[in-house]
Amino acid sequence: MRTDEFLRALDHLPAPLHDRAVALRSYARPTRCADCQRIGDAVRLALTAVHWDELDSARHLLDGAEQQAAVHGASCRPRPDDQHGRGRVGRWAGTSAPLVAATDASWKGRAGGIAYVVSDGHYGLRGRGTGPMDPTGRSRVLINELRAVDFLLGGYDEVPAGMAVLLDSLAALRYLRRWQTGETGVMPSGYSLRPRRWSPQPTLVRLAELVSRRPDLSFAHVKGHTGHALNEAADALSHMARRRLGETFDVRPRAHALVDAFLRDWHAAR
Repeated sequence: MRTDEFLRALDHLPAPLHDRAVALRSYARPTRCADCQRIGDAVRLALTAVHWDELDSARHLLDGAEQQAAVHGASCRPRPDDQHGRGRVGRWAGTSAPLVAATDASWKGRAGGIAYVVSDGHYGLRGRGTGPMDPTGRSRVLINELRAVDFLLGGYDEVPAGMAVLLDSLAALRYLRRWQTGETGVMPSGYSLRPRRWSPQPTLVRLAELVSRRPDLSFAHVKGHTGHALNEAADALSHMARRRLGETFDVRPRAHALVDAFLRDWHAAR
């Protein structure tokens, strides 16, 4: 179950069930472990039961999922920070809220990269090639700037309240602010709304809906290449992700060290 689907389902849960479902969120991810799969199935069925106002059934299913999780333990569950190009520099884990994040995208030829870094040490980077539904020109760059924001927000079961997201793309910022006011049907020129094989929704449609439900998030512009530590870190990570598509090197230790260095500068300046 994708993060956006899970969050939409959570909207229908009363507070006690909401907190219990959030605690079991990691079991709803794809897994090869049969026990984790059974727990995840129970969580998904509980959310479906709530959709049909069957709260007693949902409560019973969550009871069973919690009991199975307690017996099974957490040893085989993948850590979210290690999945899909994400990581964390642990020394900054105690950073107090509200968190500040920066996202960026890099594109050259037919190769691109998206990335983010957060003041609490979380970061992510992902390379991507040109897809059959990708537009060309400025729209391609804009769409990937927005994909970087989706990559950031998708890294959380629940996006931290009050998070500030910094972008160096004014065009991307305008779309995020329009979506936040409810204009979720507005999309960049050339962005295809055709169904995807790998997702029930196109990335930007999913992002627009998520942003529209989170008025507490703030999106702000930061001028690129001016020495802003978080922006420089996100920029460097996106370039690293793009280069990794055509070069062979161990990206994780480089990314980890880079993020740590820029966060040290960021926190020292505050």
